[in-house]
Amino acid sequence: MSKKVFVFFPDGVGLRNFAFTDFKTIGEQKGFDITYWNNTVFSLKDNLGFDEVKIENHQIHPLTPLYSRARKRAELNVSRDKFKDEVYPTYKFPFNYKGLKNIFKSVYTKALIGLYSSEKGVEKIRKKINDLERINPKYAYCKAQLEQHKPDLIFCTTQRATQSISALLAAKDLGIPTVAFVYSWDNVPKAMQVVETDYYCVWSDHMKREVLQYYPFVKDHQVFVTGTPQFEPHYNDSLKQNRADFFKQYNLDVNKKYICYSGDDETTSPLDQYYLEDLANAVRSLNAKGENLGVIYRKCPVDFTPRYDAVIEANKDIIEVLDPIWKPIGDQWNQVLPAKEDFKMLYNVCEHSAFVTNVCSSTVFDFVAHDKACIYYNYEQPQLKKGIRDIGQNYKYVHFRSMPSDNAAVFCTDKKDLEGLVKQILDGQLSNVEDGKKWYEIIVGKTPTKASETIWDAINSILK
Repeated sequence: MSKKVFVFFPDGVGLRNFAFTDFKTIGEQKGFDITYWNNTVFSLKDNLGFDEVKIENHQIHPLTPLYSRARKRAELNVSRDKFKDEVYPTYKFPFNYKGLKNIFKSVYTKALIGLYSSEKGVEKIRKKINDLERINPKYAYCKAQLEQHKPDLIFCTTQRATQSISALLAAKDLGIPTVAFVYSWDNVPKAMQVVETDYYCVWSDHMKREVLQYYPFVKDHQVFVTGTPQFEPHYNDSLKQNRADFFKQYNLDVNKKYICYSGDDETTSPLDQYYLEDLANAVRSLNAKGENLGVIYRKCPVDFTPRYDAVIEANKDIIEVLDPIWKPIGDQWNQVLPAKEDFKMLYNVCEHSAFVTNVCSSTVFDFVAHDKACIYYNYEQPQLKKGIRDIGQNYKYVHFRSMPSDNAAVFCTDKKDLEGLVKQILDGQLSNVEDGKKWYEIIVGKTPTKASETIWDAINSILK
């Protein structure tokens, strides 16, 4: 008899990996009965024809956000003290003291951090969050759904959503095995593990070591190295368009070589528009010297600020805007959801661009999968002033320590050097691809095309 697996979406971030790839098809080929347990506003039934159980109760306990924020900061304090490393406080967002309500929340959270900033304290605060969520009405609601549908296993598509806590607790209390997928390459060291499940799927041996290092309550046998479906579409040749068709579809000049500028979110790179301007200036200068170059600007899907508009307008002869095919279906960042068509667009942007430039994005891996180089901007802009976060701290984060060498990306450390670096890459004199592929293997694992299959193999071994 087929084993029934609930693929759980606590929010929309997992759709790209687990609804729009071949993940479901592969699972069904392996004999699993798959139902999507859907806490998002995106209907998998209406849009994709998938069997789903909708979670209509989106309530969390009113104290859970405060305890979760305190838990994260307490964990970062523990990591700072345990590893004697001052990088961990840089992951913290500042407190909000605007208005009485925010003042109360911030003061209360700081008091909790003072009480729980130890390994035992973190255990206590995690238990407190679980206790709060067990008395939250959503717990009983989700428990009733599980009792009705009787899945054999819950696969949670991200470990970082507070919306998942009560649902997973209900599953555990019913004796249903739970598995969480660690969503992003930087999540483990920055204390983004919100849920505790029976098992975890991680991208690589490197990420497994991180999980065991930061979460001593997790044991070796609980962690499966599976890879991530995130990069599987880059190996799907059916997505590839020939250059002429792609350029015609997006009104690009077939006589030009294009450099991709991959935009960042405002938190990571608050002055990002000026790096786009620097690239446009470098391209304009090179064109005056005989090159025929353009820029494809692909924005960060969750950035709806107008901050790039003036730069794009001033350089509309050079910059072509190819917005990601993502759709906002709510007012939160995790309710901006990708359309399946975006896989094809991203594949062909990577395939038909000369290389990519950005600030510290994982786009380096998308492009290295296509044997394309990446320039990382690592200099500050003259517009930087007090109150604006500098980008330099990004490269000090723990996940950048996984680079096998400084050559895993091309670092531009001075605005004056940008034109020369662009020219060298175009002329084949400079590339990070060789070391970038080594970094890609460290982060993504050795079999990037097999992630979906390996996750189902892990689920199968758990259920045996």
